[in-house]
Amino acid sequence: MEYLNITETAKKFGISPRRLQTLCASGKIEGATRFGKAWMIPKTTQKPLDGRTKAHRDSAALSDKNMPMPRKTPFLHMTDLYSVAGNAEKCIAALEGNPEAHTLLEAEIAYSRGEIEKVYDNAYYLLHRHSGFYAVISAGMLLGLCAIWRGDLNLWRQAKIHIAEAPATTDAERDVMSFSITAIDSILYNVSSFPEWFTLGRFEPLHSDALPAAKVFYAKYLYAIAYALATKQVHLQGMQGLSLMAMIPRAIEPMISQAATDHSIIAEIYLRMTCAAIYHTSGNDAQAIYHIDRAIILALPDKLFGILAEYGRTLDSLLEQRLSMVDAQVWKSVRELYHIYIAGWTKLSGSVRGKNLATTLSPKEREVAKLAAFGFKNSQIAEALNMSVSAVKQAVTNVSNKTGMSREDFAAIL
Repeated sequence: MEYLNITETAKKFGISPRRLQTLCASGKIEGATRFGKAWMIPKTTQKPLDGRTKAHRDSAALSDKNMPMPRKTPFLHMTDLYSVAGNAEKCIAALEGNPEAHTLLEAEIAYSRGEIEKVYDNAYYLLHRHSGFYAVISAGMLLGLCAIWRGDLNLWRQAKIHIAEAPATTDAERDVMSFSITAIDSILYNVSSFPEWFTLGRFEPLHSDALPAAKVFYAKYLYAIAYALATKQVHLQGMQGLSLMAMIPRAIEPMISQAATDHSIIAEIYLRMTCAAIYHTSGNDAQAIYHIDRAIILALPDKLFGILAEYGRTLDSLLEQRLSMVDAQVWKSVRELYHIYIAGWTKLSGSVRGKNLATTLSPKEREVAKLAAFGFKNSQIAEALNMSVSAVKQAVTNVSNKTGMSREDFAAIL
């Protein structure tokens, strides 16, 4: 049998070599075989149908029967299906008999690793090859996450449309739909569209399979509310500054303990990193470090570096410090993913909010700008960050020059 390499086959198919490699790795190219680090594809192999085309959808409708998800949630990676650190690949392989679940868990683990192209391909597989409610919801969620990393406003909007068009037949499924749409909004710190039952911490409308994920997004919701209060974007009677921020860990700590007891690894990592971000923002780095270190221990075995990269923006230089102590190469990998994530997040967030957000601030400038947005005086910032007052003044000037914003507007550009 004659074989072609990646470059030759990509040219034949009319796609990029990088996309072809992703398709090979996900088993979507018939006969593709890995030799060392290279893929070889039989010369007779035909280009697979694009999951985004009508032809593929029609073909799939004729050849496949929808299979229900093994858990009633679009967040399979936060269920007991993945409960042992280091076993991600085994957990994925165990679902090979259920194409939808296998594809979803593979995509969610890929997202946790920062492998966004694989996430994108699997999302379209789910969207166009099957028609089940949770498959469509899951695909929309995955595309929304891809949109954040890519900074793609159109994809962000399409993701919400896909979720809204999921074939819900019950009130419970419509609640899941509402929760899923606002869950991806919350990543951009927009929490205004969460349903009232969610803002009260009442998760009864959700199936128990979705509770670990609900707690993750509830923690992010609390953080966003506290941040908006601290930067005077919202007002609560009797609350100001970082007073609410300092109290929130008391609500999240029990959630972390429950996630650990339930062996919900992904949920525990997210909860610990969110709690660390809150502790760090409120000036308690000792407790922030406690949670960062334990999240790193859980993330390392399966290289879940994408999750860690998401928090580079809120943990400033603290994340670098802790990762560098563990493994310099790991920090290098997380840093590379962080640069991709922050560029996409900033672009998308700015487009959604109609603002030009800051992308060129150094970690120290961002820390100074954040405290300035909280209303700290220069002397207080200097004390909190162990800087001289003159260095703080220079940092504030640098932020203003880079963003074109005054000190009073820093909250809107961070």
